[in-house]
Amino acid sequence: MIIDTHGHVTGPAEMYEYFRALAGGSGGGVRLKRYEIDDERVEASIQDHLAEVRAVGTDLQLISPRPWAIPTGDRREPVVHEITRLANDMIAACTRLHPEFFRGIAGLPQTAGVGIKSCLEELERCVTELGFVGCKINPDPGEGAVETPHMGDEYWYPLYEKMVELDVPALIHGGPFRFSREPELGYFVTEEAIAAYGLLRTPRVFQDFPTLKIIIGHGGGYVPYQIGRARAFRLAEQARDPSRESFDTTMRRLYFDTVLYNSESLDLLFKVCGPETCLFGSDKPANGSVIDPSTGRALNDIAPMIEGLGWLTEEQKRAVYEENARRIYSRLQVGAGSA
Repeated sequence: MIIDTHGHVTGPAEMYEYFRALAGGSGGGVRLKRYEIDDERVEASIQDHLAEVRAVGTDLQLISPRPWAIPTGDRREPVVHEITRLANDMIAACTRLHPEFFRGIAGLPQTAGVGIKSCLEELERCVTELGFVGCKINPDPGEGAVETPHMGDEYWYPLYEKMVELDVPALIHGGPFRFSREPELGYFVTEEAIAAYGLLRTPRVFQDFPTLKIIIGHGGGYVPYQIGRARAFRLAEQARDPSRESFDTTMRRLYFDTVLYNSESLDLLFKVCGPETCLFGSDKPANGSVIDPSTGRALNDIAPMIEGLGWLTEEQKRAVYEENARRIYSRLQVGAGSA
């Protein structure tokens, strides 16, 4: 069985037209009739998505709102909350229409300059009322224009407490980047790596929340690639404070997905982070859906790349494809061997 833990659903185009109007992109200042989720329109909007993901052998996909759907940089907190709630309701519609194939991951109504407590009610709604199995955290809701404390800071503790209470993991994933000088490719992995290092360099987080479950998206950003320098910094810290654990030990308190579109990077991810900490993810369908002319397959067809790594055992591959997701997403209820 293959459980894809990293997917996004776009939903009906008219819903995003409503979002743009609500945020002032068009029709600003005009009182808008609240958008109502329509199952028929949602179903029509996901047909290509379903066909593409099923075609590569995926049995179950965990889906969240597109990262650009929620305008976290907007300073109007009610606007961000309204858009997030509707985006999550659309994800809930997908899971209701296809319970054999989808499970929901909640987007959070993070607002630049607003404390993280404002997200807790929506997270609880998504988990307890809509049956979602996790959440997605944007580590930079201010999009570079408003600084947010790093993820080892106590600023995030109310969210961590709620995640532990509900027993749900979080996928760390970049969000909109209207104000960033970086393109999407650089912005996402940079912010995800900053988030990871915020957690890795702060010993208190996993002491205070030993059951906290965090997944770093897109293969951990640049964390695996910089492992040598990270070890060097930690060894220097240990010389001053022998109680600090090794960097590798701390790193294995985090989890990583496989949203990497080449076998060399996947090989490095598994060797550095360990297959026991890695969850299958494809981010499919998205920009990686383009066809690689050398293979005839889409670049985000990840499973053949994993199969091509001859050193991985069958047990390790099963862990990446399925078992790690079942262990980490404790609310994920699905029968063995089939969705």
